[in-house]
Amino acid sequence: MAPPVAVSPLIKTARYSALIAGVIYGKMRYDYLKPIGAEEKRLEEERKAREEQENIAKKLAEGSIFIHITCIIHLLRHHSLNSCPLSHSK
Repeated sequence: MAPPVAVSPLIKTARYSALIAGVIYGKMRYDYLKPIGAEEKRLEEERKAREEQENIAKKLAEGSIFIHITCIIHLLRHHSLNSCPLSHSK
C-alpha cells in the first residue's frame, strides 16, 4: 500500500471552512424553521381537539355515548372490558 499523500493546506482550509459554513447554515435554518413547525403542531392539535369535540357532540346527539359511558363505568368497577354488558352492541 502506498503512503498517504500530503494534502495541501489550502485544501484543508477550504474543507474545514465548508464544514463550519454548513454547521452555521444548518443552525440558522433550524432556528428559522422551528417556530413554523411549532405553529403547525399547535394548529394540528387544535384541529384534533375540535374534531374530537365534534365527534362527542355527534355521539351525544345520537345517544350512543351512553354505551361508552356504561362500559367505562364497568371497566372502573371490574377492571375488564371483556364482560362489558354493552360492548358488543352499537
